[in-house]
Amino acid sequence: MKKIIAAASLMAAVAAIGSRAQAEEFVVGAQLPLTGTLARVGAGMQEGVMVAADVFNKGNGKHKIKIVTIDDESAPAKAVAAVEKLASDGAIAITGGYGSNNISPASDAANKLGLPYITSGGVDDSLVNSGRKNFFRINNTAGYEKAVLGTLAEMGAKSVSIVFSTKEATSDLANSVQKALAAKGVKATAHSFDPAITDFKPIVNKIRLQDKSEVILMVGYENDYVGILRAARVLKPPVNALIGVWSLATPKMAAEFPDLMPNVFGTALLPFPATFDTADGKAFAAAYKALYKKEPDYLGQFGYVQSMLLFEAIARAADKGTVKKGGVAEELRKTDRETLIGRVQFGANGDNLNFVHRMAQHQGKNIVIVWPAANATGKMVYPGKPW
Repeated sequence: MKKIIAAASLMAAVAAIGSRAQAEEFVVGAQLPLTGTLARVGAGMQEGVMVAADVFNKGNGKHKIKIVTIDDESAPAKAVAAVEKLASDGAIAITGGYGSNNISPASDAANKLGLPYITSGGVDDSLVNSGRKNFFRINNTAGYEKAVLGTLAEMGAKSVSIVFSTKEATSDLANSVQKALAAKGVKATAHSFDPAITDFKPIVNKIRLQDKSEVILMVGYENDYVGILRAARVLKPPVNALIGVWSLATPKMAAEFPDLMPNVFGTALLPFPATFDTADGKAFAAAYKALYKKEPDYLGQFGYVQSMLLFEAIARAADKGTVKKGGVAEELRKTDRETLIGRVQFGANGDNLNFVHRMAQHQGKNIVIVWPAANATGKMVYPGKPW
């Protein structure tokens, strides 16, 4: 009898060990633009999401993350459908989204379904001021504005032409920068354009003949930058620099449009080739290179940070048994740690309280961080035209 009891006890112990060894798996949805006008940035974020899952799964034996991705085709209606499909497929949270006009309806859908939604792809302030209880983002307009204004101040620019898309996020940033420049005595002339425009020569010609500004600031998206830079290359306005914001200072843009990018400025957290000093950064870079056989860029870095914070919140909620009781969002609200983009804390509205971007410049085959001085990896070339 004692032998039978001992054998039973041993089997129970082995079963318990086996149960602990079997990691609990959670499905996380990634709603991203992998086709359409935002495909390049969506692909960059997707790479970061997958790297985060790889690093998390290898380092956390107790919990596992399974990513299910749906392409929203850069369209708001498709973004909503993607979130709803991901929820029906068992996703407990959503990471991704690019473009505030896509993120807004998608995060509304997630909110109605009780799913936490985290992104780095939308800076429209209405995203955090509309009462979405489960919405989180790691970057914001204020962080981009600081980078643009800091760079223009370092250049000593006295006149700036702002060319911006009439989409809400781009309009908000352009108007905010224009007001800030005017308050500093800088002549700031704004030129809005419809997102459907493809010929920017009339706007650039107006800048060349009327504004005669020292700097052109482009507030738009990838296709817009390409159109503006192509027009500027033809008309050659007498400017000292061209600056853009998101999705411009990336290796992808340098590789696909090498004739347009020389000396162009854009926001970026990473130089290219990338360098990392922290253990988290080194793990990110190693996994990125292993998965994609290339250097990481800042879009991947954003996707990594937002997703890793989400995965860690899921793990903490799972340990407390609160995943299905709103625990993931609750744990995200408690986040306070250093990341690859700096310290992240979420305010009551889900916005990152500490975000400040950096400005980089395409220099030869490299992308060099030029602002702020504390993070610079080289000196800015100014004046510096791309032609």
